[in-house]
Amino acid sequence: MSDSFAKEITRRGFIARVGQSLAVANLAGTLLKGAEALEVPDPPGKKLGWAIVGLGSLAINQILPAFAKCEKSKVVALVSGHPDKANKLALRYGVNPKNIYNYQNYDTIRDNPEVDIIYIVLPNGMHAEYTVRGLQAGKHVLSEKPMANTPADCQQMVDAGRKANRKLMVAYRCRYEPYNQEAIRMARQQELGPIKVILADHGFNIGDPTQWRLNKALAGGGSLMDIGIYSLQAARYLTGEEPSEINAMMYSTPGDVRFKEVEETINFQLRFPSGVLANCTSSYGYSGQNRYRVVTAKGWFELEPATQYTGLRMYVHHDNTTEERVLPVRDHFALEMDHMSGCVMENKEPLTPGEEGLRDLTIMAGIYEAARTGKTIKL
Repeated sequence: MSDSFAKEITRRGFIARVGQSLAVANLAGTLLKGAEALEVPDPPGKKLGWAIVGLGSLAINQILPAFAKCEKSKVVALVSGHPDKANKLALRYGVNPKNIYNYQNYDTIRDNPEVDIIYIVLPNGMHAEYTVRGLQAGKHVLSEKPMANTPADCQQMVDAGRKANRKLMVAYRCRYEPYNQEAIRMARQQELGPIKVILADHGFNIGDPTQWRLNKALAGGGSLMDIGIYSLQAARYLTGEEPSEINAMMYSTPGDVRFKEVEETINFQLRFPSGVLANCTSSYGYSGQNRYRVVTAKGWFELEPATQYTGLRMYVHHDNTTEERVLPVRDHFALEMDHMSGCVMENKEPLTPGEEGLRDLTIMAGIYEAARTGKTIKL
């Protein structure tokens, strides 16, 4: 046995023995100073009951598993047109079979006191109807983004929330996770000086031509409505401003059956009142674009990936040096659902209320108009 190994065993034994008393535990803590501290979570307190409306891929693979990480939210009901799927998921997540609804008896959810909040996870074109019906049933509502197909639909949802005196929030999950929040802080506090330019690119190569995202009635549009909204949101939440002017160009590959009804690629530019210029893209025709960069007077910082569910990374460049900043990894969906639950519990306005979704749809309508007409649209 080497002397160093013997010393290590002795050190471990010493720490184990002295750890049995409070006084020596403090000494052990001193010996272990610099080691990563363990954070022991508090026991869960009150949790509000959630109903998930629509059991597609997002609900199954992201939202339902996220409840295990929630502090203020629990799933208590499911709404689906597929009873077999709903029953299977109910068994997995401990949902009482009596709390499984379909789209015909959805309105009877008003009679279920276990349900406090409804999460609409349906195709875009269905958000308005099921949000309004949920609000009229006396429940608070979280709607997936984009909020709806048109600004008029969004306004209808906002009005329904006000009339019912219920909270309405849009599921902009990136507003609740640490990396995007840190980028917002850096931008707003001008850590690297005033912002000059924002570059935001989002795209993936969409597959099945029969999927709802390529159906204009269900999706409201193409890549802009689905993935481009992340570029638009980034430009807006990083600056904290609303754009005053829009320019845009749009392109779809001729003969590609996927883009018979909706656009493939769109490039749009935004001018903000402070002078910040944003160049943004979205596409269903190429892969691997998920990033934004904020160019400032003294350097730049970026997230790449910026808005994926996991694996976000931040890089900061200044004084001819680029560094990576590592932040806590948190479940985006758990964070946004707990935010909504907290707002209901404390009667506070959500960070991303219905009005935020309405603003995005209004700007996106302007982007489509700019691309269609070739003119600068002033807002």
